[in-house]
Amino acid sequence: MSSLLVTENKFVSIVYTIRDSSGSIVEYTDLPVSYVHGVSSSPLFPQVETALEGLGKGEQVDVFLTASEAFGDHDPDLIYFDELENTPEELHFVGAEGDAENDQGEVLHFIVTDINDGKITVDANHPLAGQDVTFTVRVADIRYATAEDIGEQAQQFFH
Repeated sequence: MSSLLVTENKFVSIVYTIRDSSGSIVEYTDLPVSYVHGVSSSPLFPQVETALEGLGKGEQVDVFLTASEAFGDHDPDLIYFDELENTPEELHFVGAEGDAENDQGEVLHFIVTDINDGKITVDANHPLAGQDVTFTVRVADIRYATAEDIGEQAQQFFH
């Protein structure tokens, strides 16, 4: 077993489970997600990355995040209404997902939450917005990061 620990400039692969406040699993992956620890462009929530510091391969940690620390508070301004006839047919069912650009040029991912009386409601909030969550994160692998790993992570974050 490797004696490497999760520290700055290590290429870390993790698997995780996200549970809501009732303990129900809302997201799970057993396919490792990798990142370079301690690099400013980390894709992890800062609290999760901090909690992984010093762990070894196979170790795990639970990290509780409030709604505002995790996926943000539910924002009613991110709920949009339109006439059903103004939307593409592939969005004509509850649960359909799509992307749209707002007035500021930001691309928002949305989910159709209601169709009624010829009107469609879409919600661009993250599905976990407004919810406290607990991440259970296990370190699947650790190795020394290469300059290429660090560059790729920065490029993914900024593009």
